[in-house]
Amino acid sequence: MTRLGGLGTASAVLLAAVAAVTLLAPLLAPYDPDFPDLMNALSGGTAAHPLGADALGRDVLSRLMYGARTTLIGPVLIICVSTVAGTTLAIAAAWAGGRVDAVISRLLDILFAVPGIVFALVTVAVLGPGIPGVVTGLAVAYTPYVARVVRSAALRERNLPYVAAAWVQGRSAFAICTRHLLPNLRPIIVAQSVSALGFAVIDVAAVSFLGLGVQPPTADWGLMVKSGLDSAQRGQPLEAVAAGVMIALVVAAVNVLGDRLGRRR
Repeated sequence: MTRLGGLGTASAVLLAAVAAVTLLAPLLAPYDPDFPDLMNALSGGTAAHPLGADALGRDVLSRLMYGARTTLIGPVLIICVSTVAGTTLAIAAAWAGGRVDAVISRLLDILFAVPGIVFALVTVAVLGPGIPGVVTGLAVAYTPYVARVVRSAALRERNLPYVAAAWVQGRSAFAICTRHLLPNLRPIIVAQSVSALGFAVIDVAAVSFLGLGVQPPTADWGLMVKSGLDSAQRGQPLEAVAAGVMIALVVAAVNVLGDRLGRRR
């Protein structure tokens, strides 16, 4: 079993707790996250509302629990899609070499040069505001982050004796790549994907903050930071602080976990 160290273990526990809250939000949340109660609008922390209420009187704690769903599911989808696409391109480039490698490498360089937020804005402009456009754009943007690292590792593995031995035994290229090459690359793929997840969380929250991702009244941490800033100017900063702290904690935990996994490649 891989030892992550104290900080790594704490990060893993935090992420597991957030994942549990995400799945069990309907059971754990004390209130309906979308139910307005104008009598409690902008109320501070109380026994009934530990983190207060927003400008519409909605319970901030409940919205924080439900907001974990949209805040985290989008980035997870982005990383899953980009990891599959990036790994496929990387192994194809490393195995084929020559012109195929050159074409794929140039494509990855072009994608890498464009900021992820630009891809998100372009796809949102085409598909309209919402998670589908954000996930599509950022999945394309994150593909080269995975592919470039995996390609370098795949090139090293491609020239090792076990690959030549499998080739001499008459194994097909597909069989060698899937049964031999891919399993040896898995630790690198996992570490790179986990590291990229933290950046995906920030990007998705940023797009929602701009009003182009998750749309109101759906609970989302990025939206809560945006609406919480308006509430803070009226003397109630708990919404923005709570959502911002959760984003920071999740990103920090993911980065620590990715770093620990990367050290054990």
